[in-house]
Amino acid sequence: MGAALAESVAVSGRWALRGLNMRVAPGQFAAIVGPSGSGKTTTTYLIPRFYDVTLGACTIDGIDVRDITMSSLADHVGMVTQEPYLFHGTIRDNIAYARPEASAEEIEQAARDANIHDRIMSFEAGYDTITGERGYRLSGGEKQRLAIARVLLKNPRILILDEATSALDTETERLVQEALERATQNRTTIAIAHRLSTIQSADVIFALEDGALVEHGTHDELLATRGLYWRLYTEQFGAGAVEGKFADGVVFTDGTVLCDHGPHVHSDVAV
Repeated sequence: MGAALAESVAVSGRWALRGLNMRVAPGQFAAIVGPSGSGKTTTTYLIPRFYDVTLGACTIDGIDVRDITMSSLADHVGMVTQEPYLFHGTIRDNIAYARPEASAEEIEQAARDANIHDRIMSFEAGYDTITGERGYRLSGGEKQRLAIARVLLKNPRILILDEATSALDTETERLVQEALERATQNRTTIAIAHRLSTIQSADVIFALEDGALVEHGTHDELLATRGLYWRLYTEQFGAGAVEGKFADGVVFTDGTVLCDHGPHVHSDVAV
């Protein structure tokens, strides 16, 4: 299942997105990057119709999402956000919310694939543990992995990841990232990421700024163009990690070399 996002969305009398033209092929892993407020989340919200376009269309397999029933969209689109929502109930019920008819074995397998089964079994009540309102009894990483288990149980054709690892510590991020790698297999995935290390292997990366698409390509292609993605990458990996700055590029402590074919190294690089 592929997705296409086009044209514009108006919010509060101004264009939140304008002239947007993005295509994601079936089975691709696509990433969306950009500064805060650039329209990344708004773009992904067009697919499940949290927002509707004002001009143009958002399509899935060539069909305008406005011509698809909301229940069908819900069946085919899954989301994992930075702050997943859990309701007051058991862990089992929170996972099974994606597919109420799922068997206990299917729920457990989804939890295993989400790297949360062992943690669940460490609780005295296991899968019958009460999460509390909005999951307040669980840590951020535990809530994220439960949300991933829910998506895995649902098995949607399109998966949207909105900053899914940005608020986690290193060890928890590793567990969540492993779970996400399983979740993205054999489906179309669109991921918003601030941590660019998580999307370097994406099939295509879209860079947004001020509600417009300014460039797209693979990680290597975008670094070579010296545009917005290159600037975001050097800002993120340059702080405290620059080993040397030269007239034609920057060498980072991990051995990464960014060459500048222009007259100077980008001034945002810190040394």
